[in-house]
Amino acid sequence: MGQSASTASAKPLFSSSSSRAAKPPHSFASSSGGSANRQPAAMTEGDAASPISGASPDRDHTLDLPDECLGLVFQFLGAGDRKRCSLVCWRWFAVEGQSRHRLSLDARAALLGAAPAIFARFDAVSKLALKCDRRADSIGDEAIALIAVRCPNLTRLKLRACRAVTDAGMASFAKHCPGLRKLSVGLCTFGASGIEAVVRGCALLEELSIKRLRGLPDTFATGGAVIGAASLRSMCLKELYNGQCFAPLIAGSPNIRTLRLIRCTGDWDRPLKDIADKVPGIIEVHLEKLQVSDRGLAVLSSCNNLEILHLVKTPECTDAGLATVAERCHRLRKVHIDGWKTNRIGDEGLMVVARQCSNLQELVLIGVNPTARSLGLIASNCRNLERLALCSSDTFGDAEITCIASKCMSLKKLCIKGCPVSDQGMEALAEGCPKLVKVKVKKCRGVTPGCADWLMARRVGMLAVNLDVIGPTKQQEASMSGSRILENNEQLIDQIGAVDLLPSSSNSRLSPWMNRMGFSTGGNLVISALRRWSRGSTNSNST
Repeated sequence: MGQSASTASAKPLFSSSSSRAAKPPHSFASSSGGSANRQPAAMTEGDAASPISGASPDRDHTLDLPDECLGLVFQFLGAGDRKRCSLVCWRWFAVEGQSRHRLSLDARAALLGAAPAIFARFDAVSKLALKCDRRADSIGDEAIALIAVRCPNLTRLKLRACRAVTDAGMASFAKHCPGLRKLSVGLCTFGASGIEAVVRGCALLEELSIKRLRGLPDTFATGGAVIGAASLRSMCLKELYNGQCFAPLIAGSPNIRTLRLIRCTGDWDRPLKDIADKVPGIIEVHLEKLQVSDRGLAVLSSCNNLEILHLVKTPECTDAGLATVAERCHRLRKVHIDGWKTNRIGDEGLMVVARQCSNLQELVLIGVNPTARSLGLIASNCRNLERLALCSSDTFGDAEITCIASKCMSLKKLCIKGCPVSDQGMEALAEGCPKLVKVKVKKCRGVTPGCADWLMARRVGMLAVNLDVIGPTKQQEASMSGSRILENNEQLIDQIGAVDLLPSSSNSRLSPWMNRMGFSTGGNLVISALRRWSRGSTNSNST
């Protein structure tokens, strides 16, 4: 430690005479004070053979960089590259740890013993993810309290399957991390009291996501409800047995702008009324597989600033409810509707949207059967429509796509999946939609590869066409598993903005193999796993 920084005194972490690299210790608190004066590993003979003119061959120019600048360089690297850089020398090891702000750890019970050394090195962590395997013993209250003490500057925390953490542990965490801004919990066993402790103790909390929380009461009791928070901006409840116990929290947070309710049990019409009355400034609402009817949509229509509406598999919502929202929420920009093939939302509701919501920019219709009546009105009145997706529609054919091509002057991206369109209808896109830059066509039997090539040639390279053709084997499989098309459309919703649809090569390679192995539609779990594996391989090969 007392030696001066010179070539003779520099101690590299790697030795050329040994096949194993000496790894830095997990905790360097005792030696970090002199680590900045240590010189990195000496240059190899190959480097010395061609030195920079006027510079010493053994000179390490990274020593001229302050630690802060070196840390900024590390922030542009991925996790793997950062780990490799930390093994170069003691200085890089120290700087890499001190400049790391995001950390993801295996939250098994053994983390309790390793936490002091880990957070002695990574003492600037502000975003932490603790994930445990569901079959393993997770960390408990003692570990979560220790982490909170070691990381007082945490702004984001994600807990997954930390079943040993209780309400008391969350209260202790909130006491030591008052600056927390985002909390996401899933598959944990603490209850509403733990969430309330975080809401009370973290005055800056802005985003709260709760998924599969196991410690909620069986019945809704107003007395045990979680209080509101003025700082909350976004709230997501997903797959909760009694999610209504958090309705007072939402209603008591007047500044919430985004509300997502996904697959939560119970009737939500009454809670939505209380929420809409007390939080009129909501901008985005996402309702998925929820027991909500037109009455719930009617109370949401009082949120005049609503811009984004997702109605996904809510069979009790009809044209009347959608019309009520459209008539009072004229600022709607994005509308996503998954009708679940119930035919309760169609032309009538969409025509009201067309008349009342002229600022519409994005429209996604899944399992809905619109015709040229509503689509023509949308194309004529919604001049800013840029993104349109239609999936699993029995009525969207050549006439409808011709109507879109002739009237949607601002359309940039068009996605069609599982619809009865043909080459004849696709040809209308050669002259229409002058701003169109991307077309995705998937599982449309009437569209051939030749049409896609012709369309791109006619648009003189200004249009990208992503076509997934269904062969005879795929047609038979599609007819046997039509319900899976609706489930897969959720992925298309996420991809409409920027990511291309998955190529057909992955699916087409699997189908003959599955037939030879004797898989049937009863083995959906095995088939879906194989598809995910194949798609992952295809994506990795293409990058």
